[in-house]
Amino acid sequence: MKRPTVSLAVASGLAVIAAAQIILPKAAPQAAEMQMKPPVNVEDIKWGPAPPTIPPGAQLAVVAGDPSKEGLFTMRLKMPANYKVPAHNHPTDEFVTVISGDFRVGLGDKLDMDKGQSLKAGAFGEMPAGMNHYAWTTEETVVQIAGPGPFAINYVNPADDPSKQAMK
Repeated sequence: MKRPTVSLAVASGLAVIAAAQIILPKAAPQAAEMQMKPPVNVEDIKWGPAPPTIPPGAQLAVVAGDPSKEGLFTMRLKMPANYKVPAHNHPTDEFVTVISGDFRVGLGDKLDMDKGQSLKAGAFGEMPAGMNHYAWTTEETVVQIAGPGPFAINYVNPADDPSKQAMK
């Protein structure tokens, strides 16, 4: 009985194609398919007033996501010189990067400008959910805040909550 013969070259070629289909990753989805938002240059960031839960005088810009909803978000907070954020915490982790200026932060139940640490442009800090902390500036300062939403701020002393002061 005669067996069919396949040339070594054809068999090798088929093996290489089969292996490539298994090993090589599928083509990455196009940006449009992923509904990627276009990158934003600093001059294109749209600033607006910070919400009433943030002490007055700051400006806020949402860079990505929606801080009021579940999911990741990134926002920037622009604060004038001598701005103060009383002791507070958040129900979710907070990741802060200093973009410009001098951002001072401390841990505890009351803002204490004799304690804390100065963070300059490029510095990074992480505050776990529920950790009491406070902040202040010595010059105009911009920080980028990222984390899982929804974003909320809970003041240690309820009298420090500017949204409650606005209701008076």
